Order: sequence, then structure tokens, then C-alpha cells
Amino acid sequence: MALRVHVADLGTSRAQLRFILDRIEEGCASVRVVPFGREGFAGAGASLMYLGGSVPRLDTGLRDSPTGVEFCDAEAQLRQLRTLFHKVEEVSLDTSASRDFIHQLAKEL
Repeated sequence: MALRVHVADLGTSRAQLRFILDRIEEGCASVRVVPFGREGFAGAGASLMYLGGSVPRLDTGLRDSPTGVEFCDAEAQLRQLRTLFHKVEEVSLDTSASRDFIHQLAKEL
């Protein structure tokens, strides 16, 4: 998701950022911010989610696309998502810096 894209009024934008920060603080979410100037993550311009556990065969990936949400559970698809996640991790801010970035952005609004 593009954190700087306004899709509502400022109050709603602040509330959305606050919601993300609250989920991070509760330990319910891990968020990594990729600054616009970073390169090396082609194909990661959509929201991605990877749900994994102790039984890898049950892992599931979700990817937003122009036609809706795609659920991925085939090993080849999951391998592709894992590779993409690793590439994004390499260029993204760490979780602490990402939290700080979101907090600062919320203050700027």
C-alpha cells in the first residue's frame, strides 16, 4: 500500500496510519516500508501477505491484483512469493524504522 496516497480526508488517513501502528504495537502485524526511491523489488507493488506455520504445505499467500485478491497455495507460487518477500526485505526499512516512518508520516498529516 502506498502510505502517502490520500484516498480520504486527513482524519481518515491519520486513523488508517494509527490502525497500522496499533496492530504493530499489539504484535499482530509486522510491517516493512519500502521507500519510493529504492530499487530491486519489481513485482512487489501490490499488497502481499504470506501466512505460514509449522506445516509448510499449509502455507498460503495472498496478493492483490487489478482483478481482486489471488490466493496462492501451490508450491511453485509460494516459492515465488517467498523469493519476492526476501527481495523486499533486502531493500525495505527494518520493522523498527518502518514503525518510526509511519509514526512520522502520521504526525505530518
